[in-house]
Amino acid sequence: MKKNSYFYIILITLVATLGGLLFGYDTAVISGAEGSLQAYFTDSLGLSSLVHGITVSSALIGCIIGGFASGFFSSKFGRKYSLVLAACLFLISALGSAYPEFLFFTKGDPTIALLFTFNIYRIIGGIGVGLASAVAPMYIGEMAPAHIRGTLVSLNQFAIIFGMLVVYFVNWGIAGGQSLEWLNDIGWRYMFLSEAIPALLFLGLLFTVPETPRYLVSKNQDEKAMTVLSKIYETTMAKATMFEIKKSFDNKAKAKLFSFGKKIVVIGILLSIFQQFVGINVALYYAPRIFESMGAARDASMFQTIIMGLVNVVFTLIAIFTVDKFGRKPLLIIGSIGMTIGMFGVAGMAYTNTIGIGTLIFIIIYTASFMMSWGPVVWVLIAEIFPNKIRGQAVAIAVAAQWAANYFISSTYPAMMEFSGGLTYSFYGIMSLLSAIFIWKFVPETKGRSLEELEQILVNSRKEKEESKAKVKAS
Repeated sequence: MKKNSYFYIILITLVATLGGLLFGYDTAVISGAEGSLQAYFTDSLGLSSLVHGITVSSALIGCIIGGFASGFFSSKFGRKYSLVLAACLFLISALGSAYPEFLFFTKGDPTIALLFTFNIYRIIGGIGVGLASAVAPMYIGEMAPAHIRGTLVSLNQFAIIFGMLVVYFVNWGIAGGQSLEWLNDIGWRYMFLSEAIPALLFLGLLFTVPETPRYLVSKNQDEKAMTVLSKIYETTMAKATMFEIKKSFDNKAKAKLFSFGKKIVVIGILLSIFQQFVGINVALYYAPRIFESMGAARDASMFQTIIMGLVNVVFTLIAIFTVDKFGRKPLLIIGSIGMTIGMFGVAGMAYTNTIGIGTLIFIIIYTASFMMSWGPVVWVLIAEIFPNKIRGQAVAIAVAAQWAANYFISSTYPAMMEFSGGLTYSFYGIMSLLSAIFIWKFVPETKGRSLEELEQILVNSRKEKEESKAKVKAS
């Protein structure tokens, strides 16, 4: 790399991670507004708690749609302009969710049609989240040099967690000292409207960053690609990198999803599914309820949640500073072991109905283990394991699978807890153990290798298998 290019690549990464910040912001903003939405819509219209649950989680539907659509948009219009689209969707959602009455309805007069319109705006924001969750790590991964790629992509996970913390404080600031009536009528609108500020910042800054050289080469814009590479690498290295990228696109025909074998696509999907099936979003979404179910008072449960949030930030930073030093596989396996210990610990306390500080300790072990491993590192792997020609569509499928798994795990938690708390946490513990075995047996190490090197390893492995099969048939 050039001596002055570190600053350049970090600035580009920080712009892209605003997509991650908005990811966290949009998914967590509902936490402060949820009670007011129930009062304004559900209760005033005499609707069921099921309708309220659908309203609270409607953004997840958009996330699944955005995840699937990311492959089309990132391949057709580029990584940069897919993020521009995501920023626009965040902005539309912020404005529309804050004032769903715009044009067609009367403010202060909730109706079924208005509730439907509000949910549409939340789904639009969810599509933005789905796009950003797939394209932001992809953009960073395609821009970053191999030796710091893991660190830079991991910054996106930090931005997600940071975005959640920011909106918690924003919601707290809006609600502070205000009456319940004001919150139920006006306050919740300000919470959603606040997202427009980072969305506008993201949208404006995106026009200052370049498109990725991999995408530019795929569209025969070699000169532009070389200009970008020359800002990152010395001339000789820039030319060598350009040669490797062009080589991966030698055959201009569009590659099919399984052109490089089914295994790598299945690995990407299973990485996403395991990231959710270990139960992390249960710990994040239902933390106060978990602590209360173990006997903590409401105020104490909120304090314990804050402690857990601080732990999340600290251990995400640990992953950022170690992922390019220790590698992806060791961090994931260590994290899986820690999550297994944490979840089985919580399960044991649930079985024995033990109330005490032990619950907090085991949940902190669990979340800390996730944040230093499966939280950021899965995004790193998804951004780098797929070959250039299929990256857009493969990442889209993996991310859509992740959001679908998120929705399934989050929505089944209350029903599972009604059946058995011990069995529920044991299930997440078993998934954590299986995730370690999965990483050990099937996931390749990618530390320090360029995207094109990883692709060539995949191609060579596929050739060896085909040759081996041919020899067996011939014999």
